[in-house]
Amino acid sequence: MRSENTPFVGGPLDGRVLPVLVGMTGHPPKWYEIPVPNEDGSPPTVYAYRRVPAGYTKRLRLQRGWKYEYVPEGVERRALRWPWSKPNGAP
Repeated sequence: MRSENTPFVGGPLDGRVLPVLVGMTGHPPKWYEIPVPNEDGSPPTVYAYRRVPAGYTKRLRLQRGWKYEYVPEGVERRALRWPWSKPNGAP
């Protein structure tokens, strides 16, 4: 499996660069969750990071890779939208 060194911004991993496995498309996952065990035996605290573009080149505006930004609210859950579903409020 191929990995890519990806920087982390904000949160407990601020300033670190970690190898992240990339998928079949060559991109790292959209969300990166890190469970941190608690000392009192309660369920682990999960820190969430969202994938964002790391920057763009000046001349051609090509993307320079990815970085992860800390999201204190956690992962945004989205409702599935199927093409055959009716919009909300329609009978």
